Amino acid sequence: PRSVSAAFREHLQHLGVHDFPCGLGSWNKSRLHGRRSPRAAAAGLEEAVPPGEESPEALLELLRDRHSPWALPAEGSPQDRLLREVAVLAPELLHGSRIFQLVRSLRILDKGVEEVDEGLLRFQQLEELILSANHISRVTSAHLPRTLKVLELCCNAVGDLQDLCARPPPGLQHLGLGYNRLCGPSQEKHLTVDFWPNLVSLDLSFNSLTDLPGLVSQLSTLQKLHILLLQGNPLALTPTYRGFLVDSLPKLCILDDIRIRPEERQQFHGLARQPELIRSEARVVVSIGELKGLPNPEAFQQLEVGSEGPVITYSYCVTYEF
Repeated sequence: PRSVSAAFREHLQHLGVHDFPCGLGSWNKSRLHGRRSPRAAAAGLEEAVPPGEESPEALLELLRDRHSPWALPAEGSPQDRLLREVAVLAPELLHGSRIFQLVRSLRILDKGVEEVDEGLLRFQQLEELILSANHISRVTSAHLPRTLKVLELCCNAVGDLQDLCARPPPGLQHLGLGYNRLCGPSQEKHLTVDFWPNLVSLDLSFNSLTDLPGLVSQLSTLQKLHILLLQGNPLALTPTYRGFLVDSLPKLCILDDIRIRPEERQQFHGLARQPELIRSEARVVVSIGELKGLPNPEAFQQLEVGSEGPVITYSYCVTYEF
């Protein structure tokens, strides 16, 4: 299976950190012999540039000028820009294992990754790991750096949290599990303060969670939780859904991307103590904006009085599959 480490190596090649104007080559070959000081270059100190070579300032300009063929696309991350500039000012730092010490944010999006491998442990300064839109079905927490603060796994195939919760990063503040395959009460037991003592933001949207009271009883132990997304789950169809959550989680500030107002707190006060109001039923409102290809019923109501023409009646049946 394709791993995060393999995707990172491929990403480095795409960034061209060892190719002009980065890295070492004929454009700055004197650096190979120690004739230029990386420390001085990093500090912006002027030094004589040998003939046929480029100064660090000129090389950086090639990276930063948006019209340059070596410039990153507008959507390039700050981390990518930093790595490329380090490759100009101190290219020796990108050789061997030293490059892993520079990476604090790692974004691997839609690269077909299936495995979160133990190679991630080499990123000893990593704080943000974003692996959205891949094919990850399980995450082994032992492979995650302990320094991690943000873990985003949106749009994957995660269906079980047991491996992720075996030894999770203690300082994690955001956990993104939207658009995955979580379902059933067996997953709720992994969403407590025992596993996530510092969690501030949790995204569980668009899974298959159905037990609202059971989930809330676990989430209520997360004393630092301020942001929660649950929309798109069957439990969100419960008529008392928002009110029950607002009253059950008093420290919550934002629910489903909507800020909780003081008036809401007052309006739903006491609802958490009335679980009997939460019924095993759902309310669905379906709005049909436009229908095409159907005969207009008004055309059949304009028959002349006394007409002996046949009257044709059309009936339609609309079904919804869940």
